[in-house]
Amino acid sequence: MRTSGEHTVWRRSGSHSEEYEAARRGFLLGKMVYDRRRELGLSQVELAARAGMTQPQLSRLEGGGVTPTIPLLERLAAALEVDLVIDFQPHAAA
Repeated sequence: MRTSGEHTVWRRSGSHSEEYEAARRGFLLGKMVYDRRRELGLSQVELAARAGMTQPQLSRLEGGGVTPTIPLLERLAAALEVDLVIDFQPHAAA
């Protein structure tokens, strides 16, 4: 933050942009789970039972509030009838 005349100017620092990216990834993962669950016509309770988790845990995941482990992602993929693909890709050219 810096002051410019009578106004405060906010700037995103490096750590904030990292936190933003982590939150964005969590949100996108949650949206993918939510969208697929809806495609299958499952409730949160039904999907949670299939994946061996509780409905509140699933709700937090769909909301982007947790970072799931790989074993949980594997169980979710099986419960959602999809393949889990984890990939490393080179950075896109700027």
